[in-house]
Amino acid sequence: MTGVTSVGALFLSPASIDRAAQLAAKQLGLLHELLPRATRFAVLVNPDNPIATETTTAELEAAPSSIGVQVEVFRASKNDEIEKAFAVISQMRFDALLVSTGQLFSNRVEFASLAARYAVPTMYYDREFAEVGGLISYGSSLADQYRETGTYTGRVLNGERPIDMPVIQATKFELVINLKTARSLALEIPPTLLARADEVIE
Repeated sequence: MTGVTSVGALFLSPASIDRAAQLAAKQLGLLHELLPRATRFAVLVNPDNPIATETTTAELEAAPSSIGVQVEVFRASKNDEIEKAFAVISQMRFDALLVSTGQLFSNRVEFASLAARYAVPTMYYDREFAEVGGLISYGSSLADQYRETGTYTGRVLNGERPIDMPVIQATKFELVINLKTARSLALEIPPTLLARADEVIE
């Protein structure tokens, strides 16, 4: 059974929104691989981006049936809402949390800190969350995205029309695991998952 719980901007193209939703389903699968005995997962989405949030929610409602888990979606964007969400997720004894792509990148230190405080195994969408203490991340390279943005900006400044330029889709995705955080949560990372990691933080 899937539910939506409210506890509290990014503006993307439809194609980008669809890719973000598909990425969330992949992240959920990796989180289940990390915690094969887990049956209850929480997902934190940003209500400030309602279209992306609803698309991601719909994708995640379909994903659990294939792996036999329950998913509940929580909505939060402001710091106090995010902290309240973590408290509720901990009190309700969810096995793990997935932080969706729509959450602000600037809050990454707060997310890692709250996940540690409430001892919630958490999956993130960018490697820098894992670098500041998050347990695991899977997503496209933010540095690559910035480089592509710079390239596109230069082409526009040189006279190209944005409407004539192709949409660039991410092709490289990074799986990063923080072993120090795993040890603090008394988690043993499956060897098969470690072998597929692009980086393991000791």
